[in-house]
Amino acid sequence: MADQPRRPRTLGDARTEAEAAFKKVTAKVAAAPPKQNAVPGIKEQVTLRIDQDVLAFFQEGGPGWQDRINEALRKAAGK
Repeated sequence: MADQPRRPRTLGDARTEAEAAFKKVTAKVAAAPPKQNAVPGIKEQVTLRIDQDVLAFFQEGGPGWQDRINEALRKAAGK
């Protein structure tokens, strides 16, 4: 029996198989959601792990340390 080729498994009649093949070929792919552009001035809350000495450096300047980190990152990004 091992020499006999296996018959393909059919799920139904020829019409059902044709319809399934047609749907597979003509199905529309879902479009990716549009990419949102970054709006200046809008901030997003994130969790960021940085070394303690780097954090201490920015906090030594007093209030506004988060803005100073943001400005340093903006400069590093070339913006």
